[in-house]
Amino acid sequence: MTTASSHSISFEFFPPRTESGDQKLQLVRDKLAARSPHFFSVTFGAGGSTRDKTFNTVASVRQSGIDTAPHLSCVLSDRSAVRDMLHLYREEGVERIVALRGDMPSGSMGGGEFRYASDLISFIREETGDHFKLSVAAYPECHPQAEHLERDIGHFVDKVKAGADMAITQYFFNADAYFHFVDRVRAHGVDIPIVPGIMPITNYSKLARFSEMCGADIPRWMRRQLASYGDDSASLQAFGHEVVTGLCQQLIDGGAPGLHFYTLNQAEPSLNIIDELRLES
Repeated sequence: MTTASSHSISFEFFPPRTESGDQKLQLVRDKLAARSPHFFSVTFGAGGSTRDKTFNTVASVRQSGIDTAPHLSCVLSDRSAVRDMLHLYREEGVERIVALRGDMPSGSMGGGEFRYASDLISFIREETGDHFKLSVAAYPECHPQAEHLERDIGHFVDKVKAGADMAITQYFFNADAYFHFVDRVRAHGVDIPIVPGIMPITNYSKLARFSEMCGADIPRWMRRQLASYGDDSASLQAFGHEVVTGLCQQLIDGGAPGLHFYTLNQAEPSLNIIDELRLES
């Protein structure tokens, strides 16, 4: 498989919980940094539960020399707390943020001064102008809590109008869902890059659990095939590599501006796909 031109490649990490996890992530970071990605991103726990860990992980990942974007969510956040985080990130030299509404912590009944991600984006622009390149989330298969697709598209357009520079999608396994979403938002005047989020498949039970939580659809034929492998992890991973690599090729061929890999703090699954596609960042 080949591609004729370079594309934006980026990788997402989560803050490790242990010292050994930190050490592993440094090795993963260095392997992926060697491919000169457009940027790294670091997730933010439900309700800001990993705020300090996210900040520390961003500081560590930035030592690679690669632009690193912390996730910043508005659930259970007030303006003062967000203002403080923006100040810390500016001092750290961060120039990119992934601005999200975020997930509610288990048992939480809501709260915070920002209702939608668009409110957070507007606040960041008011506080910092154009200092940060702002990325936002997109849901080709519709946000799991949205009433319907049209309402979800409306929320996405609001985020773009508030000042988003680019979007990263939730992962999916149906290329048509991505292209349909892009066509719909382009019809609303959205012209920012919309980068597909890619989830390499290495473990079926984890994938099923993640997909249930975030509303990503695993097509029936894929579920049946993945389930059939049982404890045969080598066959499962070979099948997952084939499926996801084919999806990435469809997306690139169809005009996607790049790929954003949800690494789960692993290097090889994403690198194997990139190498087969012969992608250049």
